[in-house]
Formats: sequence, C-alpha cells, structure tokens
Amino acid sequence: MAAATLMTKPLPAHPLPRKPLPAGWPRERYESHNRRLKAMRLAIALLDTGVYRPEQAHNRKIRSTAADIGVHAPSDTTCRLVRALLYDNC
Repeated sequence: MAAATLMTKPLPAHPLPRKPLPAGWPRERYESHNRRLKAMRLAIALLDTGVYRPEQAHNRKIRSTAADIGVHAPSDTTCRLVRALLYDNC
C-alpha cells in the first residue's frame, strides 16, 4: 500500500500582494471570509493526502495538515467548517 503524500505546496515566504477587502464591513464578516478561505485551503490539502470523509478528519489531523502547508493552527470552528466542506464533497 502506497503512503499518501501531500500534494499541496506550502504557502510562499512572500505571498502575493492582496487586494484589501471593502471597507465598512462588520468585523464578523471579515473574520468569516478569512475563516472560509482557510477552511478551503485545508480541505484541499486533506483531499490531496487522501482524506475524503469527514470522519477521517479529526481536529488533530486538520491541525497537523495546517502545519504541513504552513498556516496557523485552525480553531475548533474552522475544523468543523473543514469537515462540512468534506461532507459536501461526498
């Protein structure tokens, strides 16, 4: 049986310049936007390693994947969102 390898590349040391989000949004909207982006990156990385079902994506696995791709450890809320994204793909 072949071992699964991580296909997603780590984030570059100097990320591409970002366009600022529109001013005037409530803070919760900015946080939600960034949380969804992070969850999508993590879900893609998990799919690359062979994790296709939400039952396979425990918080520990999601956080270790985050460390592998170079993003900060996600919160419990972000981990739930990652599992929800994986569930939608079933």
